[in-house]
Amino acid sequence: MCGIFGIITRNGAVPPELLERATASLAHRGPDDSGTVIIRQTSPEPLEVGLGNRRLAVLDLSPQGHQPMQDPETGNWIAYNGEIYNFHEIRRKLEQQGAAFRGHSDTEVVLKAYGKWGQECLSYLRGMFALAIWDARRHRLFLARDPVGIKPLYYCTSGNYFLFASEIRTLLGTGLMKRLLDGAGVLNYLTFGSAYDPITMIEGISALQAGHYAFWQQGALQKHSYWDPIPDSSSAPSEADRKKLQSNVAATLYESIQMQMVSDVPVGVFLSGGIDSSSIVALLHKAGLKPITFSVVFRESDHNEAQFSRFVARSFGTEHQEILVSVHDAREAISPALGAADQPSIDGLNTYLISRQTRAAGIKVALTGLGGDEIFGGYSSFRTVPDMERFVRRWSFLPKSLRAPAASVFQLLKRASDQNGKLHALLADSHRIIHPYFLSRMLFTPPQRTKLIRFTAAELEQASETLHQAITSARHLDPINRVSYLESRCYMLNTLLRDSDVMSMAHGLELRVPLIDSQLVKQVMALPGVWKLDSRIPKPMLVAALDGALPDEIIHRPKRGFTLPFEHWLRGELRTEVESALRRIPHGPLSARLDQPITMSIWSDFLARRTSWSRVWSLYVLQRWCELNSITA
Repeated sequence: MCGIFGIITRNGAVPPELLERATASLAHRGPDDSGTVIIRQTSPEPLEVGLGNRRLAVLDLSPQGHQPMQDPETGNWIAYNGEIYNFHEIRRKLEQQGAAFRGHSDTEVVLKAYGKWGQECLSYLRGMFALAIWDARRHRLFLARDPVGIKPLYYCTSGNYFLFASEIRTLLGTGLMKRLLDGAGVLNYLTFGSAYDPITMIEGISALQAGHYAFWQQGALQKHSYWDPIPDSSSAPSEADRKKLQSNVAATLYESIQMQMVSDVPVGVFLSGGIDSSSIVALLHKAGLKPITFSVVFRESDHNEAQFSRFVARSFGTEHQEILVSVHDAREAISPALGAADQPSIDGLNTYLISRQTRAAGIKVALTGLGGDEIFGGYSSFRTVPDMERFVRRWSFLPKSLRAPAASVFQLLKRASDQNGKLHALLADSHRIIHPYFLSRMLFTPPQRTKLIRFTAAELEQASETLHQAITSARHLDPINRVSYLESRCYMLNTLLRDSDVMSMAHGLELRVPLIDSQLVKQVMALPGVWKLDSRIPKPMLVAALDGALPDEIIHRPKRGFTLPFEHWLRGELRTEVESALRRIPHGPLSARLDQPITMSIWSDFLARRTSWSRVWSLYVLQRWCELNSITA
């Protein structure tokens, strides 16, 4: 795992000190090694390419894994962030076709694979990655991001420079980009709690989307999609095939978890005691492996779920370590976690805390159950959103002249709450709700957003474009699989995976996510949605794949995430700090974006228990992120 940076200039020179400084800014992502190179060409046009890499050594710890790395046969150079779990298999295939290797890293395998197959090499890779390859013969830059979007990659253009990096802050640190808020990014963030790729919070900086690659050549960037979770076949499997297809899913899941243990350093497992993380432990046990498991255990009983993680650890004989923290420890982590955030997010503190403690215990790599809810149907949205879809279809038959009065009656009769506010928005503004799924994930509904945020029609259109694209892609799926697609390509991608990357890499910890292996995701998405829900068993497809290995006590335990007492903090220890930050909004970059009276009314509503803590928290995080990163309007 690494951090990468690159800069290209036409008819000019790459400033060596800028290349070194930008690379050094990623040291937290790769504390074990550092390297830079400047590549110069004179034809077909004068050009300089600077590549930088900070390395977290996990595979091939020798100097032969040093980056940037050059292929002596093709002259190509690579700067690469990620892990390819099937690299041994790809290496054997390349060796059979005459390729010669100097070291034992997956980086060299990726470099040789591109030299042999070009962009088609992506179809061979199973893993997580963001990579850049300078193609010496074709005089072009190749950028690519893994299918699911586990590893980030950002890019921008400034004058004669084209730049890319693992983090937005590195691009800003070059001094070549203005620290201006992006209007569409602000809209995304205050609607969903994070910016949605390819939009970022900074004007002029874009994210390369998951499952995409791009070529930069002669000043032009061309982007292409190479992977999507949507099944290749439109025909639904029959019930007669169910047992065989579920068996295939079980085999792929087992393979994914085994593959992701490949490492030249010890690998741990985050164990919460829930179905997802417990499944990983159960399948490792089946493979004859005894993993090191880590659980965060709160001193306070209200937040302590140690009984479940201990039960799983005992059941499968893991080498279990408990990380004992207090709620006070968690609260004290808020400030450094905000400082580690590459973009603002209403989530991420939990990952920051767990990653810090795990890395302190000497672990460089950990497996996590992230993605199990999105792929195997673990959220309540898998039931509520299809219900909302059916309601919207029926509601559309009601004459438009009657909808607004009916919605007003609903608002008068129902107690004021965030949930009822969303229902009212669905009734009164269904034409402005792109899809009920997005309403289920909204912080602020369209009417609330219109009062709070100042934005242009063009910014709203840009912020909505990704949402429309997602709905268009998912329109032919059945209702349950449509929710799975939207959860994985929206919430998981833009919040969970982004937060997991930046908060774990802040401590030089590599997180792996075997439940969202690209082949596994594709297989599960191809199965009928009704197979994924059962009133008696949560995540029946995942449970069935374990073939009885998971104890009933874990399968049927109450679902409860890693919760922190934000509401209590905002009313208590953090109240003065949060209120002060909100009152500073008129004096900073958000003054041009947010209505201050509305902002303070949200704070008042929270104190009066009329709105949720998440809305206040989102505003506080945005303000502090702007201050910490010197963002301007």
